[in-house]
Amino acid sequence: MNSQNNTPRQRLFTTNRPLTIREATIGDYALLTDLWKKAGLPYKPNGRDSLESIAREMQVGTGVFFIGLLEEMPVATVLVTHDGRKGWINRLAVLPEFQKQGIGRQLVSVSEAWLTRQGIGIFACMIEDYNTNSFMAFQKMGYLPFDGIHYLTKRLNPEI
Repeated sequence: MNSQNNTPRQRLFTTNRPLTIREATIGDYALLTDLWKKAGLPYKPNGRDSLESIAREMQVGTGVFFIGLLEEMPVATVLVTHDGRKGWINRLAVLPEFQKQGIGRQLVSVSEAWLTRQGIGIFACMIEDYNTNSFMAFQKMGYLPFDGIHYLTKRLNPEI
């Protein structure tokens, strides 16, 4: 949502291809979850990916979901967030039949531009070790592996 007038931005980025990237609204919840499932992303509908959790995340103002459309057909999505110091590219999902066509790169570019407008100059992502395609794709976009960091997590509920 555009925080200044509470209306969704419909066109943020268009390429020579008919790809349009727009900000998602809570009305796009089923579309987002469908894209995640079709792209093979883990999905926790009873926890962090519930309608209520996504709605809350959209309201906070420290993140945005983008949807990539080819000729009005949803083919990709990404969640970009920040904590005031560092920006995170999360949940990048491109339908398998549209991968390796630069769509993910375009979503990351829009995400980085959004973070820059928020005053964030460090962009990061976490990629699980099985996901070598994403690891290589982010490296091609200039993201460098950072050795020496151990990612630890403590969850109050396995669904979050």
